[in-house]
Amino acid sequence: MAAYPSSRLQQPYYRNGASHRDGADVSFQDIRKMFGFRTITIGSWVNKQEQQTAANLFFDALCDLMDILAVPEQVISLNGTLSLAFGRGGRKHSSAHYESNTRILALAKNAGGGSLAHEWMHAFDHYICDKLFLTSRPNEFASAVWLGDRDMRAHALNTKLSQCYASIFLTTDERAPNEFVNRSVLADQHLNCFYYAQPQELVARAFEAAIQDHRIKNAFLVQGTKQSPEAKLGIYPQDQLRQTISHKLLDYFCHLGQAISK
Repeated sequence: MAAYPSSRLQQPYYRNGASHRDGADVSFQDIRKMFGFRTITIGSWVNKQEQQTAANLFFDALCDLMDILAVPEQVISLNGTLSLAFGRGGRKHSSAHYESNTRILALAKNAGGGSLAHEWMHAFDHYICDKLFLTSRPNEFASAVWLGDRDMRAHALNTKLSQCYASIFLTTDERAPNEFVNRSVLADQHLNCFYYAQPQELVARAFEAAIQDHRIKNAFLVQGTKQSPEAKLGIYPQDQLRQTISHKLLDYFCHLGQAISK
């Protein structure tokens, strides 16, 4: 019987995107320089081989995300405000997390693969809050504030983002929570918690679905929105609603990219 790799990093992550590195290795310093991340920190338990493997995976995934969203590098680093951490600063029972106090997106060494898109959307949802609303507090997420019906800053891009949130949370007449929200509430009730129905979690999972459904595939960036145990709980958008949300999200980011590139 063949031995399993000691690290999840050594197992293959499917992707079909462009050859961003042409087979060459990159470093986390290359990633920081290209995208403009504020900082990148690596845990002391990550050996050199794991660090090299991870750097290549991160680089390809972030480049694929940039291609999927049709945005320039600065959007991926949220104008240089976002930091990355790999194999350090983890949370118990969590393969990845975004820390709003420090604006750090952290992935665990052996279990973080597939969570990057989810956590990046948390970071974006947090970053965009004070750009979307006239008033906001430092740790607020735009998704939660949107549900509070706070006054928005007038801008065509903000209107598009507001439409994204409406499609994620509400029925087409915007009078009630939609099926995605209702299924997430039921999942929380079944598990006796309040997690899946949190606004920022709904938005991050909707974003995951949009990324996984794109023709550019990258399993290190996102996986599990269709066949995973969590997907079978019904906590991801489904059917026509999934298509509608995905279209609105990708349309928003495409227009954001065009506006920045002018």
